[in-house]
Amino acid sequence: MASTSMTALRALRRNLMRSALTTLGIVIGIAAVIAMVQIGEGSSAAIKATFESMGANTLIVFPGQAVSAGVSFGGGSAVTLTSQDAAAVARDCPSVLAAAPQVNGRMQLVRGGHNWVPQFIAGTSPAYFTIRDWPIAQGRKLTNGDVLGANQVCVLGQTVVKELFPSGQAVDKTILVQNVPLRVVGTLVPKGANMMGMDQDDILVLPWTTLKFRISGTALQNQNQSQGSSSSTAAVSTDQLYPETSQSLYPTPSTSEQLDTPQPVSFPNVNSILVAVPSTAQIPQAMAEITALLRQRHHLQPGQPNDFNIRNLAEISQALSSTSSLMTNLLTGVALISLMVGGVGIMNIMLVSVTERTREIGLRMAVGAKPRDILGQFIIEAIVLCLFGGALGILIGQGLSKLVQAVFHWPIAVSIPAVVASVVVSAAVGLIFGYYPAWKASRLDPIEALRYE
Repeated sequence: MASTSMTALRALRRNLMRSALTTLGIVIGIAAVIAMVQIGEGSSAAIKATFESMGANTLIVFPGQAVSAGVSFGGGSAVTLTSQDAAAVARDCPSVLAAAPQVNGRMQLVRGGHNWVPQFIAGTSPAYFTIRDWPIAQGRKLTNGDVLGANQVCVLGQTVVKELFPSGQAVDKTILVQNVPLRVVGTLVPKGANMMGMDQDDILVLPWTTLKFRISGTALQNQNQSQGSSSSTAAVSTDQLYPETSQSLYPTPSTSEQLDTPQPVSFPNVNSILVAVPSTAQIPQAMAEITALLRQRHHLQPGQPNDFNIRNLAEISQALSSTSSLMTNLLTGVALISLMVGGVGIMNIMLVSVTERTREIGLRMAVGAKPRDILGQFIIEAIVLCLFGGALGILIGQGLSKLVQAVFHWPIAVSIPAVVASVVVSAAVGLIFGYYPAWKASRLDPIEALRYE
């Protein structure tokens, strides 16, 4: 076996150019497979990391669609979710870890000579930071007292800090939002872009009561609207927004209910409710519990459609990962076809080589080489060629992946299984496509081979 291997290697060295060209198809095929697998796995990992940064195992409850004069508006156009709903979900759904109401805004922030309009302004409660799994970099997060008192405080994302505070020191400084001063009590750890490429760090987080009653003033209605709109920014507690109203929105005196339901307002509707579930396995149960609870709270009769929608971020993540995997598998399949074409090329060159070396084969047989020795020699030549092409293809594939990452900022993930599989496939291609030329060489008649011109 050793002498056969040495003979095969010497034969390859005698025709280096031919050997190099023979491996070209294998090199291209393996390089394509490695690059596609690493780019695909990098994309899947990036999708997973993005959703984890948005809050793993998170559900978002949106209002349903409004209907007016027979015209249906888009989802979220109805006013159906309240802060009490968020508190009830957190309190009464066993499969829910935490729930936070969310009021959205889009406003200009001003600090001295700097101004900025962040992509996200989130009015919410302290549970928001738990749901989003978002640690504080400096200072503190929002507290229950901030929400109950509609305190003029906020927490900033790192992008907002950079735009408004070039020095990087934002805690205990004051910014203006719609001419309402807010004291910065904390800054968030950077998260980066989300799955749509939007900067998650471009965010201002404040108590939802502050955004709704002091800044937006959306709840100031009825006869108190004119005086409430002028006094809301001066009020120091939510109780003072409607001093003549004795109505209480607390069904029970629980802490969580009070946290998400400050004292009387006309209609404390929210844009959405963020919900955290302990694990992916509990998401279906949590969705069922939330649906049953909200239908009961909204007095929906059997047969009536839900006036809310629940979106499962984990499900979206799985769908995107499946799509990414499908594209990776498709492109890998195309690369494997290229690999098979390379194998056919090796078989053709080996057949040509057998024809050109017919006298050499006859001479070896004449001096005692057996058919199995000839068979082994040509199979080894084919396998060595494919392994060399596979190794070169792995290096080129790694280089292509790095190039794509550097030029297009596309995430990649080094795949050890793909490298191992490439080596095995290369050897298999050499064995499969090299067998027929080797078999043909071993079947030559020594006398006829020596006569071959």
